Amino acid sequence: MKFPQRLVAALIALPLVLAATGCVVAPASPPPAPQHHPAYLHALTDLREARWNLEHRPGNAAVNGQEDVAIVEIDRAINDAKTAAMEDGKNIGQHPPEDARLDWRGRLHHADELLRKARNDVGQAESNGAAVELRNRVIGHIDAAIAATERAIHIIEQGA
Repeated sequence: MKFPQRLVAALIALPLVLAATGCVVAPASPPPAPQHHPAYLHALTDLREARWNLEHRPGNAAVNGQEDVAIVEIDRAINDAKTAAMEDGKNIGQHPPEDARLDWRGRLHHADELLRKARNDVGQAESNGAAVELRNRVIGHIDAAIAATERAIHIIEQGA
């Protein structure tokens, strides 16, 4: 199909006329780069896996009590980490693979390892001053979960 010469000329001239009259709108600037935040998504993956390991391990009442404490703290850490990740513009539906590898010593040890990996991920420097308090809460919950998991491991090692 052949375009009429007047149409072609008009299409070529239009941008020139608009530019000369100042009617051209500059392209939108790119969105600001997301600030660097701790690796919340990796921490969430490790926290979920640690929770699963604690929840699916048989044990006695003393160990179960410590596991329950750890699970509550993990749940709190997950909720705060989700909030921090969403505030950072991260897709919390994205689930990267866990950082830790099962060491065959058992689910408690694996949960402990995952919690430490999550602690390391979240403990990175925070460039958003408004999110520092939230990050610190996540760290506090993870630390409490680690302590409860270590107490459970100690109970088992003592033969209780």
